[in-house]
Amino acid sequence: MIMMRAVMAAAALALSLPTAAQAAEQPAVVPQVLPMGVAVSALPLAVEDRTGYQRTSFKHWNAGEIPADGCNTRAEVLLSEAVEYPEIGPGCALTGGVWWSYYDDTTVTNASGLDIDHMVPLAEAWDSK
Repeated sequence: MIMMRAVMAAAALALSLPTAAQAAEQPAVVPQVLPMGVAVSALPLAVEDRTGYQRTSFKHWNAGEIPADGCNTRAEVLLSEAVEYPEIGPGCALTGGVWWSYYDDTTVTNASGLDIDHMVPLAEAWDSK
């Protein structure tokens, strides 16, 4: 989860940065520090548009950092978030292990009982483009 959060934050930052041409056209902006409520209320509102969205257009899990090890991104997140490391079997089958659920303050001992998901659902991100 931590790795996924870092990836999502880096992607959001990269998408928010102007291109060199845009930066040259725009005057420098002085950063401001605002209370969270004020900052959120200053965000522009727009109608969401799901036109063209298809979940199947997005890969669900990729082959992970080392494709040859058989561990997809989901397995890599589970491994990085484990409180007690699981056994890794053929094809990156995970057995054993313990995870802490921050959402409901419980210990999980079966990896299949955990969902690894996007910080923002794909459809919502598409709508908010």
